Amino acid sequence: MRFESVDAVAAFVPPGIIGIVGAPGAGKSTIGEQLVALLPEAVLLPMDGYHLPQAELVRLGRRDRMGAPDTFDVEAFVATLTAIRHGQPVRAPSFDREIEEAVPDSIAISPTVSTVVVEGNYLLLWPEVAELLDISFFVEVPRGIRQQRLIDRHVRFGKTPADATAWTLGPDESNALAIEATAPRADHTIALPG
Repeated sequence: MRFESVDAVAAFVPPGIIGIVGAPGAGKSTIGEQLVALLPEAVLLPMDGYHLPQAELVRLGRRDRMGAPDTFDVEAFVATLTAIRHGQPVRAPSFDREIEEAVPDSIAISPTVSTVVVEGNYLLLWPEVAELLDISFFVEVPRGIRQQRLIDRHVRFGKTPADATAWTLGPDESNALAIEATAPRADHTIALPG
C-alpha cells in the first residue's frame, strides 16, 4: 500500500512496533515525530542512538564512513527491541547531531506505551531487527531532493558546503544504495510530496 500523508499512515497503523525506513535525508525522523504526535501513547525510537561512539569508530578504522551498517551496535538495538516486544521497561539512547554521539538512557519507554515508532536506515537490512517490527514503511523521496536535504543538514551541523557535498555524495550515497535495495521488503511505502 502507498501512503501520501502521515495522517493516512496514523489512521492505518495498529499499535505495536512500527518501522519507518529510508535512505539518509529521506525524512524518517520528521515522519516519525509527526506520527508519534498523531498516535495515542506513542514513543519515537531512532536507530541513530545506536551509533558506535566516535572513539570506537576511530579505533576500528570506520570513522570515515560513519553511518554504514557496521558502525552501529546492532546487538544493543536488538536487545532494546526485544525488551519492548516482551513488555519490559526500557531506557534507550537518542543521538545528538551536534556532537555526533549517542546520548545514553535519554528515551524512556514504559510497558504502558502502545506504539513504538522506530526510524532508521537499516531496519530491513538486518533480519534480526526486521523480524521484531509489526509493520514497516519505506520512505520514498526523489534522489535530488534527498541529497540536497543532506547537504543542508551537514552544513547546518558544521561542515563546509564542499565537505557536506562530498560526504553526501560519498558515504551517504553508498549507504543509500544499500538501503534502497531493501525497499521491496517493506510492508508499505510512504511517498510524500517533495
